[in-house]
Amino acid sequence: MIYVFLANGFEETEAITPIDMLRRCGKKVITVGVTGKVVTGSHNIPVACDITIDETVTDGLEMIVLPGGMPGTKNLAANSRVAELIRFCSDRNILIGAICAAPSVLGEMGLLDGKKAVCYPGFEDALRGAEVLSVPAVRDGNIITARGAGAALEFSYELISALIDNAAAEKLAGNIVWTK
Repeated sequence: MIYVFLANGFEETEAITPIDMLRRCGKKVITVGVTGKVVTGSHNIPVACDITIDETVTDGLEMIVLPGGMPGTKNLAANSRVAELIRFCSDRNILIGAICAAPSVLGEMGLLDGKKAVCYPGFEDALRGAEVLSVPAVRDGNIITARGAGAALEFSYELISALIDNAAAEKLAGNIVWTK
């Protein structure tokens, strides 16, 4: 099971693209409303979530995904249950994906120390202890980060490679006519 956290002000492309791509690979993806059952993205697109943050469980959790956007990232960072689930995954080496401004949440929690990471330009200082790269997406251990909406497919590719394998990611890329 994969949780994708949605908080008011999230970047729609950074959330919907990984949801779609992971589901195309047969993964169970659950949208989690951090700020309510219906969450509105940064471009005023409302999304009805599968569950709310209060309904989350950890049994069977394979990955969590944090889309960026503003104020979505700030709303993720302000939620104590989101922090608990991030810490749960970190402590158990469960995959954590964060894109755009959302890697800053991981940096502020001290989870990027000694890791390669990327983020939306201007958030680099929040990636405390990370080796900040200038690539669309990067995986270091159990953490996958990406730069922004323009890297949503690359981010999804890295998530699938980490969760399933490179062959599944390559197959999906071919199916959607995307070249890495």
